[in-house]
Amino acid sequence: MKVFGNLHKMRTELSQPVQYGLPVSDECIPLNPLIGKSLSLRFTGGIHCIHCGRKTSKSFNQGYCFPCFRSLARCDVCIIKPEQCHFHQGTCREPEWGMQHCMQPHYIYLANSSGVKVGITRHSQVSTRWIDQGAVQALPIVKVQSRFQAGLLEVAMKQYVSDRTSWQKMLKSQAEPIDLIEKREELLASCKEPIHELAVRFGEESIEFLPDAEVLSIQYPVTEYPVKVKSFNFDKTPTVSGTLLGIKGQYLIFDTGVINIRKFGGYQVEVS
Repeated sequence: MKVFGNLHKMRTELSQPVQYGLPVSDECIPLNPLIGKSLSLRFTGGIHCIHCGRKTSKSFNQGYCFPCFRSLARCDVCIIKPEQCHFHQGTCREPEWGMQHCMQPHYIYLANSSGVKVGITRHSQVSTRWIDQGAVQALPIVKVQSRFQAGLLEVAMKQYVSDRTSWQKMLKSQAEPIDLIEKREELLASCKEPIHELAVRFGEESIEFLPDAEVLSIQYPVTEYPVKVKSFNFDKTPTVSGTLLGIKGQYLIFDTGVINIRKFGGYQVEVS
């Protein structure tokens, strides 16, 4: 089997374990059946923007050409730092896109990937976000009306719980279970004041607590975790190959190392 085309982030389906597909241009290769088999990805040297398709010598923000990186709202700094959202100031790069993606209900959640962390995600991206981070447990704790509100609350909460994932630690093993319900209660108790301030600023109806939410457990198709994580980079190592041992987050885990597929969106590859 050989497939030639441009990479996109892996598609996922929540099941036990997670089902993965590798989009290469118009084809999507089912990956779970390939675990335990030899797989090769060869970068041919071409890169195309995942938004406009323009050929580019360098990829920005995981797959965009420089003009799209400068013009698209999804590439603005407020995507990484949602508390800096400026939609309400009338300066959003793409107001229509902002309405569809940012001015929508968002969840603040706790997850366990390399340890407990706090994060935010759009209501329609809940399980996808957790899978992309390699979380083995996740629990939505608060629902708000926009990405901006979620960002403000996340800033307050990350004083008590990290908002980062250690990708190396996440790839080395299955994280030990954490009592996320207990962590939720501790976090909400610590953040009473900023939660109250948010309610005063945006209205009581802007915040919905989720006391009945259940912890979601996620299993990944991994037969063996690496003892030492060696990360491949197509710009330095054009051919990545070996026996596929598993998939977690957006990483392919080979017996020879790991590669973050999302990082190389738009890269032209031959998969065999």
